[in-house]
Amino acid sequence: MNIAQYLDSTYLKTPAQSGISNEETLQLDKKLAQEAIEHGIFAVMIRPDYVAEIKKYIQERNSNVAVGTVIGFHEGTYSIDEKLAEASKAIEDGADELDFVINYAAYLHGDQELVKEEFIQCTQLGLQHHKVVKWIIEIAALNDDQIAALTKNIAVWAEENFAEKDFQNIFVKSSTGFYQTEGGKPNGATFEGIKIMLDNAGKLPVKAAGGVRTPEDAEKMIRMGVKRIGTSSALALIKDESSSEGY
Repeated sequence: MNIAQYLDSTYLKTPAQSGISNEETLQLDKKLAQEAIEHGIFAVMIRPDYVAEIKKYIQERNSNVAVGTVIGFHEGTYSIDEKLAEASKAIEDGADELDFVINYAAYLHGDQELVKEEFIQCTQLGLQHHKVVKWIIEIAALNDDQIAALTKNIAVWAEENFAEKDFQNIFVKSSTGFYQTEGGKPNGATFEGIKIMLDNAGKLPVKAAGGVRTPEDAEKMIRMGVKRIGTSSALALIKDESSSEGY
């Protein structure tokens, strides 16, 4: 199985989080992009500040590797206007894909209308500019019933507000990789969580992110039905190696 075509090679630490400079972070992102170009990896997923430079880097090498970025990352509690502004800047900078963190905290507090409204407005912005839009629901923060319900709601909102031809560009995604769990609980994609998402996503594709550390796990996820996998271990996976990376 050629898993490279399913992979989003991901680096989402800020310079402050990694203890390196902005320039060093940019160089890491360029390394990620070069690996993607050389190995047929579908996309690179990076922080918004680096989208313009990495898009330019990829275009200069006549590659069609997609550039994705995260919006409202990683807590998801940005206002709708803040998410729209961040997404608009990313679009202007050349992002091909926008991975929004849904306001799962608001959802858990019962404010479903706010979550629905941000989904509609932000998805509409992305689709109007011919971008792929993914919604991170942060499954480690949810129980099984909540994973099912939120995934199903997103599917219903998509069907109510967008054309079926657009569904292939509206993903439900599992995780940020930054959520702090307790007791050793996984903070990324699990087979159990992904199955719940797949069972409730309707016509929308699903992206598994975080925790996919072996080629066998990646292939199993793909056979289950996921269309994309976000990982900081893309190169190890396609070289048929296991990884100890956290995402």
